Amino acid sequence: MAAVELLFCLCFVLEAATAAYASSGWLSAHATFYGANQNPSTLGGACGYDNTVHAGFGVNTAALSGALFRGGEACGACFLLTCDAKMDPKWCLRRTSVVVTATNFCPPNNHGGWCDPPRRHFDMSLPGFSRIARVGSEGIIPVLYRRVSCTRRGGVRFTMKGQQNFNLVMISNVGGSGDVKAAWMRGSRTGTWAPMQRNWGSNWQSTIDFRNQGLSFRVTLVDGKTLEFSNVAPPRWSFGQTFASKLQFR
Repeated sequence: MAAVELLFCLCFVLEAATAAYASSGWLSAHATFYGANQNPSTLGGACGYDNTVHAGFGVNTAALSGALFRGGEACGACFLLTCDAKMDPKWCLRRTSVVVTATNFCPPNNHGGWCDPPRRHFDMSLPGFSRIARVGSEGIIPVLYRRVSCTRRGGVRFTMKGQQNFNLVMISNVGGSGDVKAAWMRGSRTGTWAPMQRNWGSNWQSTIDFRNQGLSFRVTLVDGKTLEFSNVAPPRWSFGQTFASKLQFR
């Protein structure tokens, strides 16, 4: 009977702790690390960032499970993570945290894997993971996380990746909520805003021929904030070039 009462008390305490974290904006998840033998700047993956340092995100990045990735809409979003030392005192580093940027997708294996739905999981770069946990044989830790605003240096970056009249634009180094909801392009001769469609990850497409025109962009984030970036690219821009705006989301 005493054992049953003790189990009930422990469950009650855990539920109360979970509710307290949720009310303060913290949610529970798990984290692993990947790319231990890779250059962490190359872990752009499903968001299309060829180099996360060039994209403005540094090396503290993470691949998200589907519950968090939202089909690529979460690309560029920032999360504050801390290891839940109450759940795993052996591997967690206490009183430490790290802000990671979502740059990749952690695919499900549909056999109970950590990235299977509806689980919330962060598969982190090794530099980010080692900020909050000891790197050992266990390899997985419980974490607490919450969305935070992204602080970026410089302006929003637009990388031209298409060809001929197919414009594929990678949008990166986005501050504020970081995750792009909608985007438009405008040429110096066309004069009207043309809506773009998400091709995949952080890449947005338009089939209007904007060659030999100066380019402006309008971007709306998931939190609803919108900015217009005028005259970002000169008329003689070319595919493969990256242009930075003077404005930035806050």
